[in-house]
Amino acid sequence: MATGRGRLSSFDLLPTEADHIVAWAASELADREKTQTDIYAEFVCKCEALMKEHRGELEFRIPAFSSFNRFSIRQARLSRRLDDTRAIVATLAEKHDAKASDDLTIIAGEMIKSVVLHMLGDGADGVAPKELKALADGLRAAQVAQNMSADRKVKIETDLRDRMAQAVETVAKAKGLTGDTTEAIKKQILGVV
Repeated sequence: MATGRGRLSSFDLLPTEADHIVAWAASELADREKTQTDIYAEFVCKCEALMKEHRGELEFRIPAFSSFNRFSIRQARLSRRLDDTRAIVATLAEKHDAKASDDLTIIAGEMIKSVVLHMLGDGADGVAPKELKALADGLRAAQVAQNMSADRKVKIETDLRDRMAQAVETVAKAKGLTGDTTEAIKKQILGVV
């Protein structure tokens, strides 16, 4: 069984100065308006222009069409998964009212975690370090959103419980109920003493 990352792809070997070109290509592939061949031709032109712009100080090997095809397949697979996740979240959002937004945040966070774990599992064969960092950042953001959502839910429940206890005391006072009766009502309704 092999361990480690394995051989770097030609996309992994591109210099950071070419990151914007790779991002452009990924965006164009996701838009699905041009053919892969047309996008690759523009990709090559952009890479050549970048090298020319640096006047010999930046030289790199432009990925071959076969590498670009593998990159395209990975991007399509990731795009499809993200589209599926968005569709699920949109469907859940339609079926839930504003009160359920916390639950929706938790569900979305769990979906992001699932995508990250999948990418690190059987989909990790072409994930670049930058992509791993982006996934980790997304996972961290989802966890922060879940924590904020849970904290918000606890605060809302505590505020509601306090207001209900105050309302019980106000009504009990107006109706002339004893303190013991008031406490019994609060305990029965709110579970508080």
